[in-house]
Amino acid sequence: MSGEQTRRLQRKARQWGRSPSETGAMLLDEALRRADFAFVDFRDTASGRHAFVLGSRLAVWQVVSAVRAHAGDVDRAAAHLGWPVLKVRAAMNYARTFETEVEEALSDAQSVDVAQLERTLPQLEQFTVPAAPAARS
Repeated sequence: MSGEQTRRLQRKARQWGRSPSETGAMLLDEALRRADFAFVDFRDTASGRHAFVLGSRLAVWQVVSAVRAHAGDVDRAAAHLGWPVLKVRAAMNYARTFETEVEEALSDAQSVDVAQLERTLPQLEQFTVPAAPAARS
């Protein structure tokens, strides 16, 4: 590893609050996952590092949530998102392989403390979106 790579790794380790060896292992794991799964990338978020669908603002767990909201119908979820079915399938492939990681992210998202968010984000407005009517057969 070059001196510049070492400095970059140390800087990233400080940002993530980890040792350089832990950070290197995480980055290697993410690179291998990117190579194994189409349309997957990784980003830092307020709740940690998550797998995202490449070219979108949605984390894999959010795509899984959308598919579940459409009773597991990948085609309907893709239509709802305005995405090619291929991208939704790619997210679901990743989610099946890393089920625990994705389920934990879903659980964390469902247990959001709205009162804490309102204290942190005073501009926060809460609203309810009515459910879409059921499709007729």
